[in-house]
Amino acid sequence: MEITWYGLSCFRLAERGLASVVTDPYPDEYGYVLPRSRAHIVTVSSRDPARNAIKAPRGPFRILDGPGEYEIKGVFVIGVALVGARDRDTMATRNIIFVFEYSGLTVCHLGGLNHVPSRSQIEALGTIDVLLTPVGGGDLISAAQAAEVISMLEPRLVIPMRYHTPRCKVKLPRANIFLKEMGVDNVESAEILQVSRSTLPQETQVLLLSPRQ
Repeated sequence: MEITWYGLSCFRLAERGLASVVTDPYPDEYGYVLPRSRAHIVTVSSRDPARNAIKAPRGPFRILDGPGEYEIKGVFVIGVALVGARDRDTMATRNIIFVFEYSGLTVCHLGGLNHVPSRSQIEALGTIDVLLTPVGGGDLISAAQAAEVISMLEPRLVIPMRYHTPRCKVKLPRANIFLKEMGVDNVESAEILQVSRSTLPQETQVLLLSPRQ
């Protein structure tokens, strides 16, 4: 399968013959220009305007913005709802974590996660091969918290998101803060990740993707 990062929390997941997914599409004012990619599924993790520009992708597509189990064009999707740690009595800070299964390869998008989940919440996500996680802090988890979540999930491959790049107009830390937390000195980078179960690393590895415009 192919994983492409468009900046912030937006990725495109695609595999020939199966549904393509666009996660957390954003409007133009954040500095990036989101390509008009075709999608069969668009996921929205929260009400944040930076994550719900649903008119940006090309359809027709199905919008997933809540918890549940779905099977769409060969892709099995699980949405898990977590209420933000700052206000447990309102749905305003609800975040949906999405887990996608592509031909036995499991990809987890943590969306707008703003706290470290409990052990039982982590276990509800199942075994994760590729983790897409925010690392830039602010209103979401910090680099240190992201490292903690990674140690709990033990994914094979980690792709950070929502950190500073030259195009980004959101004030965010650079990726090197997260890499330091992970104890990583040299990290591979790519424009598009092509991955399969047979090519997964044996131990957790961090990969930086360049935002594609």
